[in-house]
Amino acid sequence: MRRQRGITIIETMIALALGMLVVLGAATLLLSSHAAYTAQTQAANVDDAARFALAAIERAARQAAWVDWDRADAASDLDAAEPPVHGLDAASLAPAAHALNDPRPAAINGSDILALRFSGAGPGEGDGSITTCAGFSVGAGQQGWSIFYVGLSAGGRPELRCKYRGANNWSADAIIGGVDSFQVLYGVDTDAVADGVANSFLSATAVNEMDAAIAGEGESDAVRERDRLRKSWWRRVASLKVSLILHAEGAIDHTQGPRLLHAFGNWYSQVRADADTGTRLDRNAMDPALRQRAHRVFAATILLRNRLPSP
Repeated sequence: MRRQRGITIIETMIALALGMLVVLGAATLLLSSHAAYTAQTQAANVDDAARFALAAIERAARQAAWVDWDRADAASDLDAAEPPVHGLDAASLAPAAHALNDPRPAAINGSDILALRFSGAGPGEGDGSITTCAGFSVGAGQQGWSIFYVGLSAGGRPELRCKYRGANNWSADAIIGGVDSFQVLYGVDTDAVADGVANSFLSATAVNEMDAAIAGEGESDAVRERDRLRKSWWRRVASLKVSLILHAEGAIDHTQGPRLLHAFGNWYSQVRADADTGTRLDRNAMDPALRQRAHRVFAATILLRNRLPSP
């Protein structure tokens, strides 16, 4: 009887051990599946955010330099002082300041600023066919702006923002969060006789340096400045290359991924990354809280529809 009881106890212990192994295996599988599901969900969220942001930028870029030729004074829009496309490297903005006034040097990982100007359409406040990046309609005779830059939210999170001019003042709204870097290159038509095709993709700094070499002609400083703006290389921008480097919120990248993140590919990073801050990010140099997050690079090339005539 004692022998049978001893065997029963051993069998029970073995059964308990096997049961615990099965439960442990099931729990491990459940946790692994949950982690994979969470990572997949976070990756999908990053993809959706990138598609939304790039679509907003592309929509705004298609309107750049648009002029309502049905207006009798439409030609005056072509002579406006501000080029229809402009940008700054490694800068942020004050939301309430006019257009690109008061740029801030504290940019997130050298993120850029992209400014797009266009004319409105429709009576009064507009008919909804021409809108800012925030979705507000711009009416005939008005100048609309869509300006994209990276700023910090109230909680200190980097976000891509849309700056626009409202009825009475300037404001900025967040488009997406989780932004590591926002970079822009400008496709400039450098031919002696412009043909509307980009010959070189340059940073905003490079385009501004080309502009600085332009000598305006005229009898007064005001006339010479207007002539210089008329000849600006910004009016020769035919296309844009836009890149976003994003990270997933809260997801750990167990695969670790590449250490270096290239906004415009390896070649650009090797040749110009030192002069164009933010086009190459090193994960090891990031804040420890971001270092293990899943990071993705998204890019798009946008052909501008409306190009102003230039000399």
